[in-house]
Amino acid sequence: MARGLRVVHYLNQFFGGIGGEEKASEAPQVKDGLVGPGRLVQDILKEKGKVVATVICGDNYFAERVDEVAQEVTDLIAPYQPDIVLAGPAFNAGRYGVACGATCKAVQDKLGIPAVTGMYEENPGVDLYKKDIYIIKTADSARGMAEAIPQMVNLALKLAKKQEIGKPDAEGYIPRGILRVEFSNKTAAQRALDMLLAKLQGKPFETELHLPDFERVAPAAALKHISVSKIALVTDGGLVPRGNPDKLEPIKATKYGVYDIKDVDKLVAEDYEVSHVGYNTSAVSRDPHRLVPLDVMRDLEKEGIIGNLYGSFYATAGVAVPVENAKRIGQGIAEQLKAGGVDGVILTST
Repeated sequence: MARGLRVVHYLNQFFGGIGGEEKASEAPQVKDGLVGPGRLVQDILKEKGKVVATVICGDNYFAERVDEVAQEVTDLIAPYQPDIVLAGPAFNAGRYGVACGATCKAVQDKLGIPAVTGMYEENPGVDLYKKDIYIIKTADSARGMAEAIPQMVNLALKLAKKQEIGKPDAEGYIPRGILRVEFSNKTAAQRALDMLLAKLQGKPFETELHLPDFERVAPAAALKHISVSKIALVTDGGLVPRGNPDKLEPIKATKYGVYDIKDVDKLVAEDYEVSHVGYNTSAVSRDPHRLVPLDVMRDLEKEGIIGNLYGSFYATAGVAVPVENAKRIGQGIAEQLKAGGVDGVILTST
């Protein structure tokens, strides 16, 4: 192209320099030129392009009305007539990932403009949008910014110039589940045997078809008689006693806490706090029952709707928890509840 490419960058309120969680409900806005991580984008682009605008939106605002806000953001982007749209990277921030994915998909579908974002592979935005858009695989936090943005820019440049896109490992994007026909001088049987021999000999090999590995979990049977059942309260929203005595991590949790409510009818706000990032905790800080509905459960207990309430509630923080940690935490809580004769659980989240 004769002129440099025009680039529009989408960021959330934090990376857009508006503020933290207290600004997560900010509506979309656009600023001419680059903001925050856009400086690194421009450093990579050099004379190949220019960041002409940055669209910024609060994570909560976007997450609460995804389709509607994706259109709002697209409407802000369109007048700048970009050749490329970049979003994020979002790393492992779930709401941000969903916003980046929705923005890229809307831009591609409605404006016909190539768009690229970046996310950690466990970000919920990956499963939602990986089949529709290119998502560069990133680290789980902004520490990986310097590695993610060059890959995002390079892939976007290829898309804008309609160049052939290589395999996921070569380009750095998360596999999209797309199969392509390639010619080989070996038959399928020969290739399969080569892979088997390499595996048996401990040599590296690469499968031609990556299959998802989903663990099958049988759902528990429904409670037949809730009026005689013992019910427990469990939350992944991070509610802990004031001072966080167990030092529960607000992100990437490795443990859970158990807190006595045996002779308690309601939770007093002054006695509790929240150890959890990624959502506005002000409502819970004012009223802990928003996460652990002890007051309502005591009413149900008195009315005979449930048999009785278990004498402790369990808490952890459910944000950016590796699958293995989440499994271990869940199993630990379940074992204790079973030992305590619990029949059913009310699990509350953010």
